[in-house]
Amino acid sequence: MKEVLGNAEGLRNNTIAILEQLYQLRVPPWQLVSPEIAIQMAKITSAINREINIFLDRKGTVLSVSVGDSNTVTLPNLPGRRGSGRLSGIRCIHTHPGGNSQLSGIDLSALRNHKYDLMAAIGVNDEKPEEFVFNFAIITGKDGNGQYTVQEYGVFKPDVLETMFLPNIISSAEKLLAATDDNQKLEQRPERTMLVSLEYGKQDRMWTSEDSLEELRQLAETAGAEVIAKFLQKRPKPDPGFFIGRGKVRDLALYAQQEDIDLCVFDEELSPAQQRNLEQALGIKVLDRTALILDIFAQRAQTNEGKLQVELAQLQYTLPRIMGQGLSLSRLGGGIGTRGPGETKLETDRRMIRDRIAYIKGCIDKVQNVRKLHRSYRNKNQVPSVSLIGYTNAGKSTLLNVLTNSDVYEKDQLFATLDPTTRQLNLPDKRQAILTDTVGFIQRLPHQLIAAFKSTLEETLDADLLVHVIDVSHPLYKEQSEAVYRVLQEVGAQDKPVLSVFNKIDKLPQDSGLLEQLRAIPESVCISAKKQIGLETLLAVITEKLKLKSIEVTLLIPYSDSGAAAKLFEEGTVLSQDYEAEGIKITVRLQASDIGRWEKFIVKGSN
Repeated sequence: MKEVLGNAEGLRNNTIAILEQLYQLRVPPWQLVSPEIAIQMAKITSAINREINIFLDRKGTVLSVSVGDSNTVTLPNLPGRRGSGRLSGIRCIHTHPGGNSQLSGIDLSALRNHKYDLMAAIGVNDEKPEEFVFNFAIITGKDGNGQYTVQEYGVFKPDVLETMFLPNIISSAEKLLAATDDNQKLEQRPERTMLVSLEYGKQDRMWTSEDSLEELRQLAETAGAEVIAKFLQKRPKPDPGFFIGRGKVRDLALYAQQEDIDLCVFDEELSPAQQRNLEQALGIKVLDRTALILDIFAQRAQTNEGKLQVELAQLQYTLPRIMGQGLSLSRLGGGIGTRGPGETKLETDRRMIRDRIAYIKGCIDKVQNVRKLHRSYRNKNQVPSVSLIGYTNAGKSTLLNVLTNSDVYEKDQLFATLDPTTRQLNLPDKRQAILTDTVGFIQRLPHQLIAAFKSTLEETLDADLLVHVIDVSHPLYKEQSEAVYRVLQEVGAQDKPVLSVFNKIDKLPQDSGLLEQLRAIPESVCISAKKQIGLETLLAVITEKLKLKSIEVTLLIPYSDSGAAAKLFEEGTVLSQDYEAEGIKITVRLQASDIGRWEKFIVKGSN
């Protein structure tokens, strides 16, 4: 029998015997410490008012048991790995009499000095020792002075021990340590990612959970992840604590350990509690669909306005997720889900975040006022406006480039365009219009983004014509189209005139008959922007649609009513002006709604 170390003076023989029995107990390799050992340690601490300390290896074997006084515990040197970028392979679990589970400066110093896998403190309730709480800390890297940095987590209750998956927590700590080790050069690789979706309740047969999970894969790869596996679980309803079933959580934790997974992404928006519980159980970074989309937007934002809008959405998403202190590996080490569009780190203090939100909203309001001025200028000059809308990756940017001879960034990936781009469009009738490429929509577009990008989406509200670009080569193009209309309704643009443009017809099978069906749909045009098929027809239809907004007419204003002639310069775009015997002959482009007021001056046959 191994002996009990430390200050065992004055302890009864039966107490020492109980302590010696701890050597015989084994902890499951995936568990921080077994509830049985933790309760036994808590009971002994309550009885003798001294700290109890044990060291465990990664197999769950108890290597050492020691006793301290009411304030300290002996932390002996134990053999273990000390390689560069590696932890010792040993973890320290000890008790704190009095119920306080926060780690002391001595605890954290020992964690740094010995490079323990983990340091945990159990706060013992003297009256009910089995109802203990605990904190733990891990090494998270090195600071600028080469000193090890640590992060403490807690306070946790005993039931967390049954779900927390220790190997992945240790793996995350070693990755963070290696990433900041000056003596080790790490290969920069994408984050190895697994995707999880839950099918519950009544499902849309057309847009299945598998389809949504496949779209999540595209989103993850767009963010820079390497998708290793996809998991789909079917349940009657989501689990309130973990979203998926607890048995599935354990399966995912084991898979993450076996395949060296860095990140787990869920195809739904998780509650703050669910995200915290999943990170505790899996021991790796956990993101939901909303956080993933926000990360992509953070990468794509180029203009100052775009960066402000993304930061606003991120702050609104983050605010409810900073309540309390829990295991949140997503805040450590950077990577997907931690990027911001600016150079400053987001403050985690709630008051500072609210202040920042208010400041950003003020900045966006100023930009919105500038947009209103630009729109009023265009309206005054009778410049028609066309907005390209559609599902992400439908080909809007490609279409903008070919119609306006531009070089806007285009790529076969989701959310290639974030900041709205406006170009001049020359119409077949020699008129000019403003063509705007807007951010792509997606099913379940996060409401934080819709709110943050409201000023940008107002470009859609002000457009005279919405050109809805639809990727008909996608098997779910109908469902994608419906998702776009849902977003339009959400921003109040459902009543705007819409021209449906079926893009990528060059990818359709020649014998499918789908192309003929599409051509028969009213208010639509079939094109291939990449192959430049059907563009002349598209421009002709756009021109015809825009004629409904402004009409070119010739007026004859008597010299006695010259004030009306001056007013024309304010209300319309004067194209020519001639002085004749009867009066001033003016050719002008007016709003269709204003024509009635000038009807008595119109030269017959001019319109």
